Amino acid sequence: MPDLINDFGQPQVWLPVVFALVMALAMLAYVILDGYDLGVGVLMRKPNNEQQDAMIASIGPFWDANETWLVLGVGVLLVAFPLAHGVILGALYLPVALMLLALMLRGVAFDFRVKAHDDHKRLWNMAFHVGSVLAGWSQGFMLGSMITGFRHDLAGILFSSLIGLCLLAAYALLGAGWLIIKTEGELQLMAVAWAKRSLWLTGLGVLAISIATPLISHNIFLKWFGFPNVILLLPIPVATLVLFGTIWRSLGRLPVRLEQGNEYGIGVPFGATVGIFLLAFYGLGYSIFPWLVIDKITIWQAASAPEALMVIFYGTAVVLPVIIAYTVFAYRVFWGKSTELKY
Repeated sequence: MPDLINDFGQPQVWLPVVFALVMALAMLAYVILDGYDLGVGVLMRKPNNEQQDAMIASIGPFWDANETWLVLGVGVLLVAFPLAHGVILGALYLPVALMLLALMLRGVAFDFRVKAHDDHKRLWNMAFHVGSVLAGWSQGFMLGSMITGFRHDLAGILFSSLIGLCLLAAYALLGAGWLIIKTEGELQLMAVAWAKRSLWLTGLGVLAISIATPLISHNIFLKWFGFPNVILLLPIPVATLVLFGTIWRSLGRLPVRLEQGNEYGIGVPFGATVGIFLLAFYGLGYSIFPWLVIDKITIWQAASAPEALMVIFYGTAVVLPVIIAYTVFAYRVFWGKSTELKY
């Protein structure tokens, strides 16, 4: 492992770090941005037809572009870290295949629901819901597998399955928070109830990952619990608890306010959930860095040749700002309450 302080000026040292940061940014953006529209899909099972139309309208301008971040993250893994790409996707072949099939089902259902007759529309809505559930659960399963070092024994499978359910709940919490902001009336109140039900399982997932990650690797354990790290890192779990408490308090107050026509604080559940995702992602990144496969492959061992990375770096320097600018522009244009669904 290179000395980051003394050797950072060398391309073979700083380029893998830069691409690791780009990949981390892409995956974080995907989890938050596509996470809420996956969450909206997860919540689509019970509402009536008009409410489902309103839910689709709330994500319509964004959901397809949100998946761009997944393509960017996996693309960086492939071209910048080919060794890790082969190991990770080889170990996660089945959940990756399930996720891709689920995302395709979501795309087909989203387009076909408007073309279907009324007696078939419910079927495509259910397909969108099923695709969202399978995609979210498979992503959580992959996260759990990476944390356990791709263990395929019973304990590893059970843990990964649990994280899959917890990530589904976190996506549902994000989706419900999004609907609280974007909708009105009965659907808005339903979203508050959905958020309350999703909060506890989301907390369980954060707790499970926080406990399991240091236990998997002695190096990670020392990162968190060695002195003075344990003191310096204490604000992360404290801030996470504060955010969970803020969401619970806000959800308890919102129904009364909304029934009175007062929307003060409607952005708190979504914003605080994003904060939890940011803190959890930071904690996970701090734990894993510089490993791409925990205690097996570092970013420098997995990286492509410096010459190849430099070419990719120039391309990324052009593409990444364009994606960010487009994302900001789209959300700026379509911000505000959802309008009636039209095609």
